[in-house]
Amino acid sequence: MSKQVLGRARENRCEWAAADPLMRTYHDTEWGVPEHDDQRLFEFLVLDGAQAGLSWLTVLRKRENYRKALDGFDPAKVAVYGARDVRRLLADAGIIRNRAKIESCIRNAGAFLSVQKEFGTFDRYIWRFVGDRPRLNRWRSLSQIPPRSTESDGMSADLRQRGFSFVGSTICYAFMQAAGMVNDHVVRCFRYREV
Repeated sequence: MSKQVLGRARENRCEWAAADPLMRTYHDTEWGVPEHDDQRLFEFLVLDGAQAGLSWLTVLRKRENYRKALDGFDPAKVAVYGARDVRRLLADAGIIRNRAKIESCIRNAGAFLSVQKEFGTFDRYIWRFVGDRPRLNRWRSLSQIPPRSTESDGMSADLRQRGFSFVGSTICYAFMQAAGMVNDHVVRCFRYREV
C-alpha cells in the first residue's frame, strides 16, 4: 500500500481521537487491542477508575506519572501501600490527587491479587465476561456506542462483590474498550479491521 493511500486510510479514525496527538497515538496503537497481560490489565483498571468524572485526555496525560508513582502498576507492590504512600500520592501533582480514587487503587490491588489467586490470572477471570473472545461491534457513528452493556453490568456487579471500587458499569465498559474486550472502533475507522 502506498504512503499516500495509507495516509488517507489513517485519516479515517474514530472522531474522538482526531484532535490531539496523544489521543491519536493511543487510538492508533493501543485502544481496542486485546490485552492479556495482568499488569497491563491492572493499569487499565486503575486509569479507567481515575477517569471517573474527568476526560480520558486528562488521564492519558498523567499516565507516565502514574507508572512512576505506582511502581509500574505492580499490583503486589500497590496492595501493601499504607498511610505514608497515600500521603505521598496525594502530594504528587503528576497524578489525579483524589483521596477516594487513590485509596480505591490500593484496595483494588488487593482484590486484584485475590482474583489472581482464585483464577490463576486476572486475565482468565476478566475475559469470561465476553466469553473469552472480543465482541465485534459494527457502529457507524460515535453516537451509537453505548456507555455500558449487559457484560459491563455483570462485570461491575462481580467486581464490587469481590471488593473492588470505582468499577461502575460505565467504567467497566471503558475498561473493556481499552483492553480490547470489545471492538468499538467505528466501521469506517482504519483500526476497525486491524484489531
